[in-house]
Amino acid sequence: MNHGNTTFQTTGDLSSTQSNSSANVTFVRPATFFISGFSNIPHAKYYYVFLSLVYVVTVLGNSFIMYIIYLARRLHTAKYIVVFHLALSDLCGSSALIPKLIDMFLLEHQEISYEACLTYMFFVYHFMNLQSLTLLVLSYDRLVAICFPLRYHAIVTKTAMFLIIGVMWTLSVTFIALLVSLITRLSFCSSTVVNSYFCEHGPLYRLSCNDNVINLIMANICFGLLVCMPLILIIISYFCIALALLKIAHGAERNKAMKTCTSHLMLVAISYVPLLGTNIAALATFIHPNARIINNSLTQTIPPMLNPIIYTLKSEEVMQSIKQLYKRSKVNILQK
Repeated sequence: MNHGNTTFQTTGDLSSTQSNSSANVTFVRPATFFISGFSNIPHAKYYYVFLSLVYVVTVLGNSFIMYIIYLARRLHTAKYIVVFHLALSDLCGSSALIPKLIDMFLLEHQEISYEACLTYMFFVYHFMNLQSLTLLVLSYDRLVAICFPLRYHAIVTKTAMFLIIGVMWTLSVTFIALLVSLITRLSFCSSTVVNSYFCEHGPLYRLSCNDNVINLIMANICFGLLVCMPLILIIISYFCIALALLKIAHGAERNKAMKTCTSHLMLVAISYVPLLGTNIAALATFIHPNARIINNSLTQTIPPMLNPIIYTLKSEEVMQSIKQLYKRSKVNILQK
């Protein structure tokens, strides 16, 4: 595929271009971008086959946990509304990212239209942020349950959780829509080859040939508010939980309370550690584009696959619900 000769659409004509003291500037918007993917890696397609398998497991796992929560009456609680939302966010996030990767790199459709690229960027980042914010809500649930057990059912209600989820969606849609819309003010007058595995914001806005400082500032604001801030609040909540656990006299009660937090802590670790590690490493040293693609793509695809497995195996409530539903279905089959 020849991606060097990309067709451009220009806003206005040459006679109406803006002029400043030094030169005339033409605003250029490309018709398409070319997503480069890996460079000089033999058999790179096998990696995308692996991501296809990850996607299948993700769809099955998250659909299963949503199905169990929907059917089991004992899971119709405020906490499991948030767990259901996490599974939905994981499913939608992987569906926004991986099928398009398969289309681009296995079916070799690496050119993507300008509008489709921005739409792709919006949905991938939106569902990534929802995953991050949902983990924060789950830490809030554990904080109230352990620090204020007598008031838990009064504070953590279904109405409160639906309201919190609504606020999460509003925040994420607002910030990500602004982040993506700021791309439209950029002019792409040279390369349109995006050195990434999807329409990633950083590699894309850096291709522009006009001032992109506001895009950098907005990217930092979104990363700080929607990724770093939730992690900081999660750490603070677990510090408060640790203090509360130290005041519990009986070791058995303390262990039982800690056990309710382990699955959530595992989700936080697999979601945030690789993400922060990659970003810190990028600030400290040069990361080869291929290494960055592997790190970022695994960070975006592996946690959604593992989340339902961890919650199923680590949650006694979910395991009991699965057993009850299995016994009920067995009885129904025998009665027919």
